[in-house]
Amino acid sequence: MSEYFDSHCHLTAAAFSGDLEETLLRAQENGVTRWVTIASNFEDAQEALALVKDRPGAWSTAGVHPHEAGEAPEDVIERIRKLASTQEKIVAIGETGLDFYYDNAPRDVQRRLFTAHLALGSELNLPVVVHARAADGDIAEALRSMPPGTSGVLHCFTGGALAFQEALEANWYISFSGIASFKSFEAVELLRAVPKDRLLIETDSPYLAPVPQRGKRNEPAYVPYVAEAVAYHLKSDPIEIGRLTSENACRFYGVR
Repeated sequence: MSEYFDSHCHLTAAAFSGDLEETLLRAQENGVTRWVTIASNFEDAQEALALVKDRPGAWSTAGVHPHEAGEAPEDVIERIRKLASTQEKIVAIGETGLDFYYDNAPRDVQRRLFTAHLALGSELNLPVVVHARAADGDIAEALRSMPPGTSGVLHCFTGGALAFQEALEANWYISFSGIASFKSFEAVELLRAVPKDRLLIETDSPYLAPVPQRGKRNEPAYVPYVAEAVAYHLKSDPIEIGRLTSENACRFYGVR
């Protein structure tokens, strides 16, 4: 069986509160041997760390999602710095970024926190996990202005040529989710333009379950379906995509 790495999931979500251990067993049975659970705010980062602390093949992040930016305390970056700098299981900063589609937080607050997350990632030598929706130009500008050498990923990528180009020029990674299996997926040409050593796959579970599980709660066990969708667009083999993206995710997060 091929091994897969779910590079982005949210296993502290309430959707998993009743059957988390069964969910993780299904993932293992489907070849998903490694995963990173992504934080949405500081409290979530603490919960994520507790979840992964004694689990092999599991890691977490620390950061504030743009949806949560408006509720973040003034000292949140300092809190994230202290947590991430002392815990080896925290392997990235984020999820951060900009979301001007839902606008759940004021845009100036989103921009300020995004810039601070990029600087913190550079300071701690940790990659930054970036959410980008309906903010292509602003994401591109932030990447142009970030400290040189900052590493990161545009996660759950669905398009945005300006941010895509800036990310590639900065040697960032691009990650694709179950959306790549949808008929509405419009970023096929950009997917094909991603260098093979910069390609990641993810579930973003519990959201965005891939075909043929669309409409259900998403979970890490469905990573192979994402690999199949990406392989279809690249005219490749799903097992090869699983192997390649696992190697890439280990390199990106600095894990074995």
